[in-house]
Amino acid sequence: MPRPILIVHGGAGTIPEERHAAAIEGCRRAAQAGWSVLAAGGSALDAVEAAVRALEDDPTFNAGRGSVMTRAGTVEMDALIMDGATLRAGAVAAVRRVRNPITLARAVMERTPHVLLIGASAEALAELLQLPMA
Repeated sequence: MPRPILIVHGGAGTIPEERHAAAIEGCRRAAQAGWSVLAAGGSALDAVEAAVRALEDDPTFNAGRGSVMTRAGTVEMDALIMDGATLRAGAVAAVRRVRNPITLARAVMERTPHVLLIGASAEALAELLQLPMA
């Protein structure tokens, strides 16, 4: 069996030089979170969720805690996850209060007939599943 490869990137925006070290360390932690799952025999899907959760929990990145504010001064987060083996996908958009949108996106994929939930509908599912809120 080929050795798995896990690649993590911290976004497509410009990172100010004074934040380079924090961004590199955050990517390293996210990659380690995902790799730990793989090393323990977890699935690629579990590893991806763990890595993205680490990015969402790190205020260095424009994800989760570090999300850029909208013009209205609120945070609206999106996330999508896909299972390459089955080609099933789940996504959430415009969620404001969910701590880890990637976990909610996975729940959409695995626990609903939907592919995408937006805003209040997505947050209602998070509350129903008792996912951590921000």
